[in-house]
Parts: sequence; C-alpha cells; structure tokens
Amino acid sequence: MTAPLDVSGQELQAAPEAVLDGAQGKAIEGRSLGQIAWTRLKRDKVALTGAGVVIFLILVAIFAPLIVSWFGHPPNDFNQDLISSETLAPKDGTGISADHLFGVEPVNGRDIFSRVVYGARISLLIAFLATLLSVAIGTLLGVMAGYFGGWVDSVISKAMDVFLAFPLLVFAIALAGVVPDSAFGLSGDALRVSLLIFIIGFFNWPYIGRIMRGQTLSLREREFIDAARSLGARGPYIIFREMLPNLVAPILIYATLLIPTNILFEAALSFLGVGVRPPTATWGGMLSDAVRFYTIPHFMFFPGMAIFITVLAFNLFGDGLRDALDPRAR
Repeated sequence: MTAPLDVSGQELQAAPEAVLDGAQGKAIEGRSLGQIAWTRLKRDKVALTGAGVVIFLILVAIFAPLIVSWFGHPPNDFNQDLISSETLAPKDGTGISADHLFGVEPVNGRDIFSRVVYGARISLLIAFLATLLSVAIGTLLGVMAGYFGGWVDSVISKAMDVFLAFPLLVFAIALAGVVPDSAFGLSGDALRVSLLIFIIGFFNWPYIGRIMRGQTLSLREREFIDAARSLGARGPYIIFREMLPNLVAPILIYATLLIPTNILFEAALSFLGVGVRPPTATWGGMLSDAVRFYTIPHFMFFPGMAIFITVLAFNLFGDGLRDALDPRAR
C-alpha cells in the first residue's frame, strides 16, 4: 500500500505536530443510554416545547396563591359591581381589564383568571397521583404475571379483563354521588380529591398492566435473566433488581401519556357534577357553569383552552419521550 500523493505526484508526509496531536488527543468517551436518549430528545423541538409547557403548568399550580395575589383576585370573591342587574352578565360584555385578565363570571363576578389558575392545582394533583397509583399497581401485577406465569398469570390476566370490561364512568358517577360529605376521616375537598384519585387510579391499572406483562414475557427469556437464575437469584431479586430497571423506559412513556387521559377524566366528572364540589375551582366545573351562558364565550373559552393546552403539551412530550427512549418504535 503506497502513501497518498499530492498534485505533483510526490508522496505526502504528515507533519510531526499533527502526529503528536493525534497521539495526545482525548480518548473517545462512551455514552450511557440516558445520555443517548437525552441527545435524541434535544433534537425534537416539539417535544421540548411540550415539556416546557408542562413545567410551566406545574409551577403555576404550585405557586397559584402567589400568582393570584399579583395578577388576580381571590377565586371565590364576588364582584357584583361588575355585573349588570338586568342581564346578569358583565357590564362591558366580558369584564376583561388590567385587574381581571380573563374577565369575570356572569351572575357573581368571580375572577376567571384566578379560578383557572387554582383549577390547575386540582387537575394536575388528581392526574399525577392517579397516574402514580395506576402505574404502581399495573407495573407490579403485570411483572408478576409475566415472570411467574402459570396460575399467577391466569388469575391476574382474568382480573385485568374484568377491570377493562368495567363501566368506569358509570361507576365513578354512582360512587362519587353516594359518598357523604364526611367519610374515612376526611371531609370537604380532601375527601373528594382522594375519592377521585382512587376511582381514576385504581380502575385504570390494567392498561399499563398489560403492557408490563408483555414486556416481562420478552425480558424473562433474555440471557441476563438466565445468568441471574444460574447464580441462585430468586424471583423477587430478579423482578426488582433485573427486570424493573429495564422497564423504566416504557413506564415513563406510558405515564406521560396516561396523565392527560386522567386530566380529561377528572374534567368530565367535574363537568357532570360528581367531581370536586363548588365553590372550589376546577376546569370541568367552570365548563359546566359556562354551558348556561353560551352567549358569553369567554366564560367557556379560558377553562377549555387550559384543558386543551395541558393535554396537548403532555401528549407532545410523551410522543417525543417515546421516540427518544425507543427509537425502534418510530
């Protein structure tokens, strides 16, 4: 093999400095799976935008009292001076001003901006905790069904089929409607929020349970699981130390896609009047109140847009996270 030639036909020689620079160059560093996934996610500007909106909404929910003290009024304060006594609508049509950024509600004149901000606390709290409950139950039972198989798989799979066939919305309406104002040591908003978290979270676990069962059926035949068995590892060790770390990616992906579903479900229950009860602000409850005033569009527009933007942001972020963690699924 001959050395490369220049345009005059003579052999090219590398400069000593270049040889030394190459020899002393920095060694190539490996990247972890998390770093590779983050690199992919950074390229997806849509997913990053969704993640930014999600973080913003979480901060709004956490600092709702501070935000309302700066830009709004207490969410349950009436402003009757802004309401026409004849039409029961805001005197100028919407009531939008520097003091009321989103206007005021008909009849009572409550500040819509403050109620939308406080509504984010209820929706996100219920959605996050219900998702956490669903993911915990579904992951545990799905992994057990997939790993142990046999009668354990049969019992858990049949339970999944029963829960999936259960009329969840009808049950939620019936249960939320019959529970008294005080039960289980709780009362008021704490009782209603806990009840919604239980209904939404406990009855939605079969969806992620099926996904985890399928993933576990694939993982249990892998070489590292056989190696753990050959070294004497028992079932609990293999499940929690070998399998669950390899299931983090699908768990995160499904959780980010389940949160917006739970937000919509909570809004639907509040819209039907069986969610968190008035005067506590919820997005679904505001939409329910706005139905009677369809000629005043701003009353429905702002809580509706809050639900739309929140669900869209979580879906965009969830799709981008799925592509980053599992590029083969694209």
